[in-house]
Amino acid sequence: MFLWLEQQVATHGDVLNRSLLARGFELSGDLIPALHPAGRGIWKPKGLETALSLTTALGSPYSDHFDGDRLAYSYQGTNPHSSDNRAVRRAMEGGTPLAYFHAVERGWYFAAWPLFVVGDEPGQLRFWAQMEPGGMLVGGASMSGSMEGAMITGDGPRRSYGTSQVKVRIHQRGFRERVLQAYQSRCAMCRLKHRELLDAAHIIPDSEGGEPVVSNGLALCKIHHAAFDRRVIGINPDGLRIEVREDVLKEVDGPMLRHGIQDMNGQKLWVPRSADKKPDPKAIALQWSRFGEAG
Repeated sequence: MFLWLEQQVATHGDVLNRSLLARGFELSGDLIPALHPAGRGIWKPKGLETALSLTTALGSPYSDHFDGDRLAYSYQGTNPHSSDNRAVRRAMEGGTPLAYFHAVERGWYFAAWPLFVVGDEPGQLRFWAQMEPGGMLVGGASMSGSMEGAMITGDGPRRSYGTSQVKVRIHQRGFRERVLQAYQSRCAMCRLKHRELLDAAHIIPDSEGGEPVVSNGLALCKIHHAAFDRRVIGINPDGLRIEVREDVLKEVDGPMLRHGIQDMNGQKLWVPRSADKKPDPKAIALQWSRFGEAG
């Protein structure tokens, strides 16, 4: 499963569609779903002694959350000895790695692995889990993982780092998915619709206090995201017209500059119809002033 997840992430990015995860991977001629086909959080396929994956869904009645450098994961139901909870407990006792899927938007899940269950609190109806960065050895074989940082020595520091990275990425990917859904998975400048080539660009950077909300975001393809961040392209608040920096307009280069950048000059930005998802006018005005300073 981990190798299959690695392949899917390489192709689609680390936020995967539920239909892909539910279809799953092939093993001995059978398709094994990566998460519970019916939507339950704990997934133990038939014939497997331990759980295979844990999932946190949107609007879940359970209180899954990150607490410091650990994930608090709720029991399935209130019976500590139910088959699902026993399957997670066996994974903890045997040191068996799991996959973790966290919904960042309806139907889209951030995928992380390997996850290890490191604690059990029956009185609180929850398990504790941590993420292991990739590259660890299990049975003499190297295990792929979704997080870097395998050179960090010691189980505690390494897993603290891996879990913290998962928490940060869930936050980032949640912003991306909300923006892409608002913009119907197309670049606001060139209309490109390949999700794997799209980013959620901050109008006001988060380093400057920009909030991770759709009104502070734009769905942009990789090249237009870079051009926007570097003030090569700006957005005029008057009609939301795209403007290319004057010195770049005068350059002579290949077709990418001509068609990808220069031809954007004067085009109208494509934005969502919903008022609460349109670019924040104050944010647009601020980026426009900074674009002017760069030019």
